[in-house]
Amino acid sequence: MTIDWSWISDHTDDLTTLTVSHLQAALSAVLFGLLISLPLAVVAHRVRPLRGFLLGLSNVLFTIPSIAVFVLLLPVSGLTRTTTVIGLTIYTLVVLLRNTVEGLDSVPTKTKEAAKAMGTRPLRTLLTVEFPLALPVIMASVRIATVMSISLVSVATYIGDGGLGQLFTDGFQRNFPTPVIVGVVLTLLLAVVADALLVAVQYVLTPWTRRRA
Repeated sequence: MTIDWSWISDHTDDLTTLTVSHLQAALSAVLFGLLISLPLAVVAHRVRPLRGFLLGLSNVLFTIPSIAVFVLLLPVSGLTRTTTVIGLTIYTLVVLLRNTVEGLDSVPTKTKEAAKAMGTRPLRTLLTVEFPLALPVIMASVRIATVMSISLVSVATYIGDGGLGQLFTDGFQRNFPTPVIVGVVLTLLLAVVADALLVAVQYVLTPWTRRRA
């Protein structure tokens, strides 16, 4: 299997556009997933009867095949980027919601009781004590969700989106391996770079873990 390097140089602009589009779809899904999962995780953590229902619902959604999710969304949002982002967001929820709940559960009870004894209100305790201490676990889920979303964007090619996934379709249809190889390499690079950046963000946001180490 050989690579046509001239094809790569002739399509640099197209590759850049597809890469940016791919990354935008993946990051948008993770962002919306966080906006949805964080408050739901707080509810699941505080209201135990709802915990099993919320986690179970996210697990059920995760079992739906990705192509089926996009197809089911077509009558609602059509062949648009919105369909891609909604579908990917659904898949991020199972990772983000469960890990956020586990992160909140891992906060020592004595720490929360100490904050309460100092007169700290529940919302402030959540924002200044519980979430910061749960941050390493939450960031781990963000890393997983980001890499997963980057890999799943290509599936949206079947509805006319898909970012770098369009290279796979183009290569297979023309029996031309170069776009396929380039698409795989760029997708892997996006995942590796995004994960490394999130590790750096976690390093900056959790200085107490470095001191403890």
